[in-house]
Amino acid sequence: MINQSMTERKSIQRFWDNYIELIKKSVKNESQIRWLVFHAEQYIKAHPDHRLSNHNEENINKYLQDLGRDPHTKEWQFRQIICAIQNLFQLVDSPLTADFDWQYWHDASKSIEDDHATIARESVTIKSQTGSSTDNNDTDYKEIKQTHSELLDAVIAEIRRRSYSIRTEKVYIEWITRYIAYHDGKSPHQLDETNVTNYLAYLAVNRNVSASTQNQALNALVFLYREVMKKPLEGMSEFVRAKRPKQLPIVLSRNETEKLLNNLKNTQWLMASMLYGTGMRLMDCIRLRVLDIDFDYNQIVIRDGKGQKDRVVPLPNKIIPMLTEHLSKRKQLHNEDLEKGFGEVYLPNALDRKYPNAATEWKWQYVFVSARMSVDPRSGKVRRHHMHENTLQKAIKKACDSAGINKKVNCRSLRHSFATHMLESGYDIRTVQELLGHADVSTTMIYTHVLNRGGQGVISPLDQL
Repeated sequence: MINQSMTERKSIQRFWDNYIELIKKSVKNESQIRWLVFHAEQYIKAHPDHRLSNHNEENINKYLQDLGRDPHTKEWQFRQIICAIQNLFQLVDSPLTADFDWQYWHDASKSIEDDHATIARESVTIKSQTGSSTDNNDTDYKEIKQTHSELLDAVIAEIRRRSYSIRTEKVYIEWITRYIAYHDGKSPHQLDETNVTNYLAYLAVNRNVSASTQNQALNALVFLYREVMKKPLEGMSEFVRAKRPKQLPIVLSRNETEKLLNNLKNTQWLMASMLYGTGMRLMDCIRLRVLDIDFDYNQIVIRDGKGQKDRVVPLPNKIIPMLTEHLSKRKQLHNEDLEKGFGEVYLPNALDRKYPNAATEWKWQYVFVSARMSVDPRSGKVRRHHMHENTLQKAIKKACDSAGINKKVNCRSLRHSFATHMLESGYDIRTVQELLGHADVSTTMIYTHVLNRGGQGVISPLDQL
């Protein structure tokens, strides 16, 4: 009996020695190695009756979901745990090393920033609006925000009265702050059209910004003077405009789209297929809630999209089986969250005050959620927020590389491809405009330019020889 115990101890020690040798191939820091070993031990202790070789996806998912309910687990800690478990299965040469979607858990664990577009905004004041800047004088910007807090608070109040997005709010505040900093901290009340013109010219000439960036700054300053200060900018001299390049959208062929989707799996495949199959924007997909999906009418309702407009897009039949399975697992996760005392979701436009119980109802939950809980930095509530948008962006880039597609592809390319392929199939441009949610058909016309180029619209003179 003593010999058997000694043999077991040696076997266990040999196992952990091999584990440490494995992780040393990618990790050099001794402290990180110790933590990886600790997390691996914790995973094994949580499954005392299961050999690693007998584990399945459900075991890993359940373990990570339970850990993800602890809001005190930092993003880097959660990823470290995932890495530790992944190395365990690699050590025992388990099929889960390749079959389990480790990347999804890595990416879906990303934190939502304090100023994210769907975090509650009601109680924010300018004192907390000290977001980072692309310039090196962040400290000066913070001082300006404090010195001119009354004016900037008025800007925020006016933006929110008009129900503009929090992204617009943040961008406008940053541009107004930079404008004040450029004029050595002077109040905009002391500045006029000439000062605005000089600043816009400085952006184009000295900073070499793009045309869209310069227009963004102009819009912020026009809003400040016209809507907040009630001093419309009139008689502005023509300022130096940044050059606006004419760029066609990146469009994938049908064959390239199929290759790209084939290199995605599980949730990433479902989300990417939804972007291509409906033409929705990335954030439309990320913010999708259960009640927005209508299986009876085979449609998806995009609520409060760009320009605060709702629209309806088709629900592709091809994704219905996987979407149904995804929602079933999602509901199970929600029920488990409720049992643990969680299960709340962020509700926009003070709906949580109007409908006190709605935040925990299934229909209001996000379809695609974060792998772990997080604390809302403003309300202090622990919630499972929607997935971070970078999750799908990274997956698409990786899939594009794997598929050997030599184009600068991102999530928006799937939307462009949807529009182009719809027009190729003979659909009316007005129909495509409505599905895309464009305010003007001239925006949709860009896809007709794509159709008129290349092998489909022009015969090369080489082929006529």
